[in-house]
Amino acid sequence: MSTNDHRQHRRSFLTGLGAIACADLLSGATKQPHFTPKAKRVIQIFCPGGVSHLDTFDYKPELIQRSGQALPGGDKDVTFQGANGNLMRSPWDFQPCGQSGKYVTKMLPHLSRRVDDMAFIHSMISRSNTHGPACVAMNTGFVFEGFPSAGAWLSYALGSESDNLPAYVAIPDIRGIPPSGPANWSSGFLPAEHQGVAFNAVDPIRNLELPASVTASGDSDTRDFAQFLNSRHAARHPGDSELQARIASYSLAARMQLSAPEVSNLGAESKATLDLYGANDANPLIAAYAKNCLLARRLVERGVRYVQLFCASRASGVDGLLNWDAHKTLKADYERHLPILDRPTAGLISDLEARGLLKDTLVIWTTEFGRMPTHQEGTLGRDHNPDASTVWMLGAGVKKASSWGVTDDFGRRVAENPTTVYDFWATVLHLLGLDHEKLTWYHNGINRRITDVHGHVIKALLA
Repeated sequence: MSTNDHRQHRRSFLTGLGAIACADLLSGATKQPHFTPKAKRVIQIFCPGGVSHLDTFDYKPELIQRSGQALPGGDKDVTFQGANGNLMRSPWDFQPCGQSGKYVTKMLPHLSRRVDDMAFIHSMISRSNTHGPACVAMNTGFVFEGFPSAGAWLSYALGSESDNLPAYVAIPDIRGIPPSGPANWSSGFLPAEHQGVAFNAVDPIRNLELPASVTASGDSDTRDFAQFLNSRHAARHPGDSELQARIASYSLAARMQLSAPEVSNLGAESKATLDLYGANDANPLIAAYAKNCLLARRLVERGVRYVQLFCASRASGVDGLLNWDAHKTLKADYERHLPILDRPTAGLISDLEARGLLKDTLVIWTTEFGRMPTHQEGTLGRDHNPDASTVWMLGAGVKKASSWGVTDDFGRRVAENPTTVYDFWATVLHLLGLDHEKLTWYHNGINRRITDVHGHVIKALLA
């Protein structure tokens, strides 16, 4: 046998072992839900900073009429940042939209055309009035870091529909990461392979390119040998989930060298599609978020199970310049932020619908808490309000043009059907064919779940 034959034989042997190991790692990559699902995948749009429900989707005529007066009972409120002033109406008018006549701010002209597809929850209650813990609570069910995010739970429960892309991708805004950063897409105590892979349309996945000093054949030989060593070690330590996750991660990374550049190639999209999202908008922040929205569609189209799409980032002090945290100058802040959210998000929904993806894709829009109906004393902004906020969902299995929960006349507190993050995720999981009480992981003596020991499916929002 020649030297080349020996090399071929060795490589075939090692590749075969690698294939066996990879098959073991990927066996059950697509798992069965508890019951027939309505949705197969999720796009979660998260707006960190605490979006004001009173200036977007929760119309309060009484707040308009009594703007400038004291909030009844407001003197007893414990505030987050300084004293509250009087009631303050929204700087913009609301208008009835769609056949349902749902009132939405005039500052969202594109999204307002989709209200007949949406199911609103106007009675969300947060477990914290501080950004970091509230963001983590919205995404993991717990105010403390170290728990799995919803995307990680879904990756664990259902696996991936793609061999070449991760089950879970987090797309940070170009302005930065949200409060508590990667804790929002952490795998927590679940195996590490279920954490979100973070990249966006501007900042692609790092370290995928082969260094100039390494040849393709040398890289292949090294990978084959490493696979052999990893597989042998994994066989000797079958309970080591960190090792299994690392092997799966490296194997996936190798395949992503081909798939990731393709999925990130927005230049392959038509001009009409780019215009639909606003990817070429003169406002660089609109264009950047639009490209991230387009990337989200391309990811779910190629089998990614859960995409977490961020619109904004951490706060910059209290001036609101980097997110929705409009403590001082709400009107100026939201006149920057609302157009960034509006057209690209509406374009994403329309594109999903046109491509037939919306029938089995669930789109959810979330934020960590709402804002006060009063202005902060000495400012024209609103303080945090953990007692009331609005979120919405649309797509697979969602009852169109529906609403759940009501806030009081001023939007200060929930008046009907208070809703927790546990109820929200119980409903999302139900649409994915998962019983939230059965989706558990044994950790530190407890069968943990994203809904802790709480949660009820909101059946009124189901189609």
